[in-house]
Amino acid sequence: MEDLYLDNYIKEIFLDSDTTVAVISGIPSATDASSILPPSKMAETRDAVNRLATSQRLVAHGLVVPNKGPADLDEMRRQAAELKVSAWKGYTGLPFGDPPRPWRVDDEKVAYPMLEASRRLGIKNVCLHKGLPLASGVEEYWHPRDLERAAKDFPDLNFIVYHSAFHSLRPALEAARDEFRTSARVDWVTDLCEIRQRNANLTNIYAELGATFGQMVITSPLLCGHVLGMLVQSFGADHVLWGTDSIWWGSPQWQIEALRRFTMPESLMKRFGYRPLTPDVKAGIFGLNAARVYGIDPNAHRNPVPPDYVARLRAAYLEEGPRPSLTQYGWVLDG
Repeated sequence: MEDLYLDNYIKEIFLDSDTTVAVISGIPSATDASSILPPSKMAETRDAVNRLATSQRLVAHGLVVPNKGPADLDEMRRQAAELKVSAWKGYTGLPFGDPPRPWRVDDEKVAYPMLEASRRLGIKNVCLHKGLPLASGVEEYWHPRDLERAAKDFPDLNFIVYHSAFHSLRPALEAARDEFRTSARVDWVTDLCEIRQRNANLTNIYAELGATFGQMVITSPLLCGHVLGMLVQSFGADHVLWGTDSIWWGSPQWQIEALRRFTMPESLMKRFGYRPLTPDVKAGIFGLNAARVYGIDPNAHRNPVPPDYVARLRAAYLEEGPRPSLTQYGWVLDG
């Protein structure tokens, strides 16, 4: 667990990588008490990092769990007003509520009140975990099929598809090993791309690369090129967003360097008409696209996080007024 602590997070992201601005995200749980990273802690981390750097280096997500019922709308209002979140993160496949059930983003009774509230609160970015089915969820609800109607019905919101709906590595690798002689499909990534291909004016869906790029670039550069080529060709180079899922992979620097070195395979350009990954395309993916979506000025001056950040973090914490949680970590036995 010490690898997840704030000082290590700052070290990995801001001292040991070329990251300029990062997004901190989380995952919902039944209660805040059981959450590994509730919205309040994400906002606290954002504020601590930005104070250390005396400039914007981190933005924070809030969490939406519309299958918990109307109480979640009150929680959205609290997060927007008190925490000043920049986007929502939702997990459609996780069952919550009474009775527990997953949800679809195009469900008019469950999800649309959440989307309407997001609109009223002025938060345009709705990030959804799609693909990479979590074992605790319901697999079919991780599919991106529910995005099409929701994106049409809420054209003023941005739907950011985390992991680009990449389902799993093994079948995709099997397709890559035969160089796509029999099939050019890559599980749910292809389904996501076909949504955009069917709707020329549906420009409010974005593909995020967290975990997807990291899984593919080392194991199968050909597969990686195919997925990147599909996403850029279908959504446009300005609708593909960088992501590393660094909670799993450690410092994002190796992924940053991997994309810098990566070139589109010639065989894929010939067969599918993919364009080269030019420096301008990579610059957009690395951050300019996300900066536009999040309303961040990429030319604003940003200070480095100081190397003595731990001492400064403690000083800032004490100045603000300590708020010890008195949480006891470790196993607890009942009875």
